[in-house]
Amino acid sequence: MTETAVADDHALAAELAGAAGRLLLGVRDEVGFADARALKDTGDLRAHEYLMAALVERCPGDAVLSEEGRSSVAGKRARGADRAPTRNTADAERLTAGRVWIVDPLDGTREFSEEGRRDWAVHVALWERLPGGGGRLAAGAVALPAQGLILRTAATGGALLVRDDPGEPLLTATGRDLPREVPLHAPAPEAGKLRVAVSRTRPPEFVRVLAGKLDLDVELVPIGSAGAKISAVLLGEVDAYVHAGGQYEWDSAAPAAVALAAGAHASRVDGAPLAYNREDPRLPDILVCHPVSASTLLTGIRDVGGALPE
Repeated sequence: MTETAVADDHALAAELAGAAGRLLLGVRDEVGFADARALKDTGDLRAHEYLMAALVERCPGDAVLSEEGRSSVAGKRARGADRAPTRNTADAERLTAGRVWIVDPLDGTREFSEEGRRDWAVHVALWERLPGGGGRLAAGAVALPAQGLILRTAATGGALLVRDDPGEPLLTATGRDLPREVPLHAPAPEAGKLRVAVSRTRPPEFVRVLAGKLDLDVELVPIGSAGAKISAVLLGEVDAYVHAGGQYEWDSAAPAAVALAAGAHASRVDGAPLAYNREDPRLPDILVCHPVSASTLLTGIRDVGGALPE
């Protein structure tokens, strides 16, 4: 693959995630918040159809795995739609493909359906098969549409924070406007303290037990979607995200790609590498943090292993 093609994959992931995010903001305005189910389904499926069509047009030889392309959601309908969602690439083809886009058209449907909430995301990631076997996350982007931000991988091997609306200022804590695009690096935690992102809807009992085992001042910070949680780690709003309650590849592929490119630690909770494009897309647990915290957290997780959800 040429250098130009590699650069285009990073840019394309960000372009598609941003466009799907703006589409979703329009759905919020159009449908409103009175019927949460209608808003969730319409957002899910319109973003899905946009991404599926865009990937067919821009990358016609690539496979696609989308949360909304599964057979289990065939009965869902977007407002105004009269057909089932476009299906994913067949498993037999996807599992032998050289390139697979792994997307979550709307990560955090609950938060999307609640007026004023900004902690939801769009995920677009590219997995590539390696010549010697196995594969890797080659590019990824996480759009935070309600925050006007995109976190994306870069062709240079690093990560970027992009202001999706150049007309709006992106202010630092000191009030200084940032350029439209700046390098993104996972910030180190403050000594002796650790802020851990947790689910706002499911009791994080495992993480509470873990917090009690750590010789640190631990604060649990409720945040919505997985993409918003991992983005919060990279933006310095929290220091870690630990999850062991069940997820799928589309929940973490794009955020993990950006996290790794930004110099963060991203692994399973037992320290094993995250692996994608598997026959079973379940990927139930994840740890994302600054590398300086990884050993402490992995040791703590091992010590409270009995409290891990099944």
